[in-house]
This record gives sequence, structure tokens and C-alpha cells, in this order.
Amino acid sequence: MRNGWWLWYCLAGAVATTGYYLLPRESLAASLLYNAIGLVSAVMIVVGVRRFRPRHPAMWYLFAAGQVTAVAGDFVWIYYVFVLHEEPYPSIADAFYLAAYPPLIVGLLQFVRRNTRSDTAGLVDAGMIAAGLGLVFWIFVLHPTAEATSASVLEQFISVAYPVTDALLLAMLTRMFIGAGGHTTSARLLGGAALLLFAADVAFSVLTLHSDSDGYELSAGWLLSYTLWAAAALHPSMAAEPEPAAAANTRVGRAPLVLATACSLLVPAMLLVPFAGADPVDRFAIAAVGVTLCVLMFCRITGLTRTVQGQTDQMTHLAMHDDLTGLANRRHFESALGRAARHGRPEVVFLGLTGFKNVNDELGRDVGDQALGAVAARLRATAAGPVLLARVGGDEFALLLPEDSPDTAEQVAYLIASAMREPVQAGGHELLVGAGIGIADAGAGPETMLRRAEAAMYAAKDTGEPYRRWSAELDERAGEQARLGAEIRTALDEGQFRVVYQPIVAVPDGRIAAVEALVRWDHPDRGPVSPAYFIPVAERNGLIVELGAWVLRTACEQMARWRDELGAHAPDRVSVNVSARQLARSGFPRTVANALAEAGLPPACLAVEVTETAVFEGGQAVEALHQLRAIGVRVALDDFGTGHSSLRLLQTVPVDILKVDKSFVDGITGTGEQRVIAEALIHVSRGLGLTAVAEGVETAEQAAILHHLGYRLLQGYHFGRPADAATCLTQLAAY
Repeated sequence: MRNGWWLWYCLAGAVATTGYYLLPRESLAASLLYNAIGLVSAVMIVVGVRRFRPRHPAMWYLFAAGQVTAVAGDFVWIYYVFVLHEEPYPSIADAFYLAAYPPLIVGLLQFVRRNTRSDTAGLVDAGMIAAGLGLVFWIFVLHPTAEATSASVLEQFISVAYPVTDALLLAMLTRMFIGAGGHTTSARLLGGAALLLFAADVAFSVLTLHSDSDGYELSAGWLLSYTLWAAAALHPSMAAEPEPAAAANTRVGRAPLVLATACSLLVPAMLLVPFAGADPVDRFAIAAVGVTLCVLMFCRITGLTRTVQGQTDQMTHLAMHDDLTGLANRRHFESALGRAARHGRPEVVFLGLTGFKNVNDELGRDVGDQALGAVAARLRATAAGPVLLARVGGDEFALLLPEDSPDTAEQVAYLIASAMREPVQAGGHELLVGAGIGIADAGAGPETMLRRAEAAMYAAKDTGEPYRRWSAELDERAGEQARLGAEIRTALDEGQFRVVYQPIVAVPDGRIAAVEALVRWDHPDRGPVSPAYFIPVAERNGLIVELGAWVLRTACEQMARWRDELGAHAPDRVSVNVSARQLARSGFPRTVANALAEAGLPPACLAVEVTETAVFEGGQAVEALHQLRAIGVRVALDDFGTGHSSLRLLQTVPVDILKVDKSFVDGITGTGEQRVIAEALIHVSRGLGLTAVAEGVETAEQAAILHHLGYRLLQGYHFGRPADAATCLTQLAAY
């Protein structure tokens, strides 16, 4: 309710104004009511200041002072009329009336300085509007007033002073409405009060200049102006701080441009006014304002051109740069590469991060973004000089080395590889982010160069090299892999794959305790294709997910049949290899559960084999293993000892079975380090309660030594090669 005082005061002012016209014209009661409205409005301004405590109250006190001064002039006039029975002009009342304008104008100036945008375009628009309207004001008000015959110099001075103050008021109004201010209700009320005052003053000047009217009909304008001054102070937004300059709208306003253009057309329109076109002074004023408007229009167009050019440059920068890192983007890089290739022999260094997806999965995208920013900063510091650095993909960067670069691509690649060995700080975490680096030189188009550098990067990742330069054989291999990938798709559709099983034997009794399911491909034209050849291709193109799901279903169904046919002689479990791609899919545990349910196989009869590399980065892969472990599926860590931080993985990954890699079995018959490692691993397995399986057993001597060391489950060609289900059934039935 108290915040609505301004609205109630507006209603009260409207009622009081109506009451003024209901009282006898030029009566003492009407005059006292008129002055009461002005005086109460001044008091309400002070009340608003005391209530809302604006940071800059001076302008409000100036508005109140202007009101009080105008009311003082009215009281002096009442004394003349009702006491002395005189209506002198000029008089002391005129001195008070004129003295009321400076506080109002200074207060409005303070408002304009605090609340309007300091932009050249707004100032020019305001200047054009003020010049056009000022010309009209000069021709119809100010000049006729100045030329009117007067009894004395003082009367002429007073007569001209009124429209001059109104001209200053017009300038303030123009800037108020052409700027960023006026967004609050208080500011709008303030503008309305000043506009009513100006309109009433101008109408009074024109009316008294061309008629004998005393302006009684215009009193409503001044009374409502009083009311709005006070209402502006009583509104809570009078204490609101202006918007920061950065928050201002930078778009070109349509309304100010239209208004400025319309005011510019007033200049030729004034030439059509008969008395203006014939008067030399008016013609000079029209010419002067015309020249001024031309200059202002030139400034406006120049400013507009600069604004558009600046926005174009900004949009171009945004289109050619990466938002996150501030580096050039792929579009910028390809454009620069094309220019460099036309004038020289540039080189491209392509860098792809490894394991970055797991950073996003485990720590969130905010940390991932910070890590990318840190990597970008490190690359920027490492590759100084005339090198263009760009982010060309989610976790991929490229560097363009011009022909005249002081460093070779190999030198830059070596520096980057060395820099990437250091951990990256992001979000309070210390992250070790690896990278593969590929190099390509000129000799082909920009797109081909970039593709070759990317192919070399993937080759470096595959081989573990710090960096690798592109060679023709990489394209040949890429083409062959692309063809093989298409053939894998066909093989899946036509059922060219088959599953074979290799026994895992319990010693010393020789019972087949488990089998490992392995996939084989009988190509109709190539013949048997080695898994070492087609599995990496399927991993790269994503078909390993579909292929792995098929192997999983087939193995579960076969294991369920063996349990039905052999009963107690059936293997305890079947092991199925699972790729990193499969583990990365959030729905993989559900896929395993569905395969078990469809085959009717208990979860304990299935083991999923994962490599150390597949789970080294953690994230979704380890979460999937925890979910599988929760439903009863066993987890085997394959090729143990050949990957990263093997012993640490035993603490972070849910493992039931440890499969010792063949490399530790090959030399076990000697006295070398392989035997020591194999013996250490069986002790680790026992200490952690894990089941150990030795892989790659090819001789009876190896089997005997492993049994002596404590291994009870062995796998290898000595016990049987991978065979189809029928052959494996015969082997199982023999035990």
C-alpha cells in the first residue's frame, strides 16, 4: 500500500485539477488551490527522498526547489491581483517564475548524465531532433516573441527569457527520450512532468502571442506537471541505480532514427511557411540548422558504418575462433592452411588427446572444459612464433607451421609431446592427459593435408609413438581398413562369424573347468581372417559393439546347452572378451543381463574378460563392471601385467580372476625374471583372494612348473586349441 502512494497521489492530483476548474474562474479560492497543489507536490518530493533514500538526492531537491520557487511566484501574483488589484508585466512574480527553471533544468541535466548512455549515436540523434524541433520553436515562438513590440527593454527581455528556458527544457527532454534512461516508472513520470511543463509553456507562448487569451485553459498542464514531479519522487524506482554501461542495448534503435529523419525534414518544410521563407533572419536560421543537420547526419552515418563494421568484425572473430579456448577453429585453420599452401610448403601438426572422454564422464564437463583450456594454454606457450594453433575438434588440436618457420614439425611435435607428459591442473584435480601427434607436409590440398595429419595421429596412438609423420602406407592401410570395415558389416549381416572355445584346464586332474569364447571370421574370398587384423578395425568403427553382443549371446546359449546335456561334466563358466567400446556404453550391463535371461544361464556361469587398457581410465567402464559384479557375473582381468599400473587396478577395479599374460609364461622354464614374476603373481592372487589363470601354456614342462608354483588353472595350446562347439563337447564328455 505504501509503495502505491505515487498512484494515489496521481489520482488526487487529477481530482484537484478537476476541482480547480469547478471553482469560479480567477477567484481567490481557485488561485489558492492552484498554489496548494504546487506546494504539496514540492513537499511530496522531499517525502519521497526521505523515504527511499536515493544515492544522489541532489537532483530531487533541485526539483523541489523549482516547484517552491514557482509557487512563490504564484503567491506574489496573488498579492498583486487580490491585494493591490494590479496585473503588472513584468513584475517580481516573473522573476520567481523564471528562477524556477534553472533548478529544474540542472536537475534534469543530472538525471540525463546519470541515466543515459554515453554513446555518440544517441547524442547525434538527440542533436538532430533538438535542431529540427528547435528550428520550429524559433520560427513560431522565439523569433516572433523577440520581434514583438514592447514598452520597455525589460519587458522584451522577460518575454524572450521564457521561450529560451523552454528551449533549454526541450534539449533536456530530447536527450531524456533518446538514450538508455527512462526504463523505470519514476523516470517515465519525470519525463512526463517535464514534457507537460514544456507543452503548456509553448502553448501559452503561442496563444498569448496570437490572441488575447490569458492561458486559463492551459492551467491543467502545469497542475498535472506538478503532480507528476511528486509522483516520480514517490515511486520506489526513484532510488534505482542506472544499468551498467555493459548491460546497455547496443543495437541500432529504429525509433530514434525515424524521429531524427522526420525532424530533418522539418528544415525544407519551414521554407514552405510564408512568413518564414520571406524573413531573412528565418532563412538564415533555416540554412544554419540545415548545415548542422547535414553535419550531424554525416556523423550518424559514419558512426553507423563503424558500428556495423565492428559488429561484422566481431561476428567474423566468433565464426573463426573457438569459444572455449579462444583459439582459431577448424574453419579458420583450413582457410589459413589453404592460403599457406598456395604460397609455400607449410606443415601440419595434429594432436589428439587420449582418455579425455573419461575426464568428462568422471569429473563433469566443467572440469573437462578447464582441462581443455589448460591444454590450449600449454600448447600456446610451447608452439610460439609464427605458428597458428587451432582447436579443430572436441579434444583435437592442430598447428600450422609456415614454410619459413624456424622450427621443423618434428621439433614442435617433440616439444609438445614433452609438455604433455606433465599433469594438467583443472578444477582442483591433477590430470594426466596423453596425446597422439601426427605430422603431414605440403603436396596436397588443405583438406587432404589435415586428413593425413589426423591419420598419422591415430597411427601414433596405435603404436604408442610420441609422434608420427604421414606416409603413403598409412593411406593404403586406412583404405584397406575402410574396405575391411565395410566387409565386417556384411559379415555380421550374412552370418560369416563363428564362435570357438578354448579350454581352461584344472591341474593336476585335467578337468576342463572353464572355456573362453573366441570369435573367428571365415571370409568367403579372403579365407580365415585373423582376429588380430579385424578386431582393431571393428573397435575403430564401432562395429565391435554389435559383434561383441552377438558373441555374448552365442556363448551364453552354448553354455546353457552344455549344462543341459552334460550336467556335472559341463564347464563351470564361459569367459567372453569385452572391448572398451562395449564397456563405455551405458546400457552394456543391461545387454549382459538380457543375454543371460534369454539363454536361461545363471550369472555365476559367465565371466567377462577385460584388458587393463580398457579400464585404466576408470569412468563408465569401471562402473559397468561394478554393475555386472552386483548381478553375479565374474570379472576377469586379461593379459595382466602388460598394461598400465597393473597393481593399482587391483584396488580400483572389481576383479575375480587374474589371467597372467603369455609373456610371463614363455620363459618360465628358465631361471630368468619371468619365473620370478609368475611366482610373485600367484602370491598376489592368493593374497587378494583371486583366481589365477596362466595363459599361453604350450608345453608339459611349462604346465608342470606352473603347477609347482601354485597355479591350478592353465590355458594354452598344450591343453587344446580353440575349437567349435561340437569338438569342445567331445572334449568335455571325455572327462
